[in-house]
This record gives sequence, C-alpha cells and structure tokens, in this order.
Amino acid sequence: MKAIFIVFGQTLNEPVLDILDSEGVRGFTRWEETFGRGSYKGEPHYGSHAWPTKNSSILAVVQDYQVDGVMNRLRSLNQKAEAQGLNAFVWPIEGGL
Repeated sequence: MKAIFIVFGQTLNEPVLDILDSEGVRGFTRWEETFGRGSYKGEPHYGSHAWPTKNSSILAVVQDYQVDGVMNRLRSLNQKAEAQGLNAFVWPIEGGL
C-alpha cells in the first residue's frame, strides 16, 4: 500500500475529488484549510489579507496499482492549472487495521 499526500489550492477541490473518485480511491482524510508556499514558484497561500488564498490537503492510502493513475491525472491537472498550486507525494505504508 501507498499513501498519496496531495496539497492543492482550494479552487481545485472538485477536480481533485473527481480524480480520486474516477480512480476508485474511496477513503481519504482531508484538511480543509492548510497554508504554505511552493518550493520553487507560485504565490504563498496564507489565508491572510496580503496572501488571501488557501490550500486544502488530502491524505489517501491506496493500493499500489492505483498510484500511477492518480499521480498521472494529478500531473495533468497541474499542467492545466499550474498557477492554482498542486503537489502530491507518495510514501510507502506499513501496517493498518
């Protein structure tokens, strides 16, 4: 199993959820408001007067075979909406109930 951690500008909420649904990812945890800035470019998402935009984050634990489909579709979405901010990371998962 793998964990996919997705951070995205809140305007991408529906497209990200659509990707998870279409790839058969049922379970996840979402944080509605997360704040930060990209490593290389993009404006900060601080939810402040000066930087009013916000991020959301999702952590989904998926089967290994689901990773490529989700990540490829997230890459495609990012290319279409790069200014909105989207990044995803994959981690191995051990254990679980």
